[in-house]
Amino acid sequence: MTPHLSSEEIERIAHRRAGAKLGWYVHALVYVLVNLFIFAISRYGFGHRPWSVFPLLGWGLGLAMHGVAVFMLGTGGALREHLVQREREQLQRRNGS
Repeated sequence: MTPHLSSEEIERIAHRRAGAKLGWYVHALVYVLVNLFIFAISRYGFGHRPWSVFPLLGWGLGLAMHGVAVFMLGTGGALREHLVQREREQLQRRNGS
């Protein structure tokens, strides 16, 4: 059973969770952009060997673990405010407010 949380605690937790989720979205965007660049270099630049798969898989594993930590295990801008509001509402529903 979840202990009763004050509105300040709910706000703090909601901000922390929204920040963690926004951090993952930024990480995923950088992953895609950098790996597209690496693929282009691999394909059209140096040697025509598909070496770009190695950074793709390695970094992809890191991105997946980051996602698990944020979305499954995480205790926690218009996008940031939207995420904060969503987390706040979920916490308030669980808190019975």
